[in-house]
Amino acid sequence: MSKVHVKTGDTVVVLSGKDKGKKGKVLAVSPKEGKVIVEKINMVSKHVKPRRMGEPGGIIQAEGAMYASKVQIVCPRCKEATRVGHKIYEDGTKGRVCKKCGEAL
Repeated sequence: MSKVHVKTGDTVVVLSGKDKGKKGKVLAVSPKEGKVIVEKINMVSKHVKPRRMGEPGGIIQAEGAMYASKVQIVCPRCKEATRVGHKIYEDGTKGRVCKKCGEAL
C-alpha cells in the first residue's frame, strides 16, 4: 500500500511543470497511482459525447491528474509551502504538523 503526503481538501502549491507556483485545493487523491487532482491546475481538453437526447456534446476543460511529488502543502499559519511532519499528542492521537512553524495541518 503506497501513501501520499496530501489529503483531499489540503491547499497545495505546484513545484514543477506548466503550472509551477500556482496554488489550489486538492479535489481527489489516488494513493495507488501516487497522483492527485488539484482545482484549476493541469487543465486538459476532454471530448464529451452527448449521453441523453438533446444533451450537447463537445470539448470541455477538466482538471487532469498529476503526480503527488509535484505538489507541496501550504501551511495555513505561515502561508508557506512546507513538508509534513507527524506528531503524537498526549492523548495518543497522531496528527500532521508543519515542519517550519509546528502548526497542526
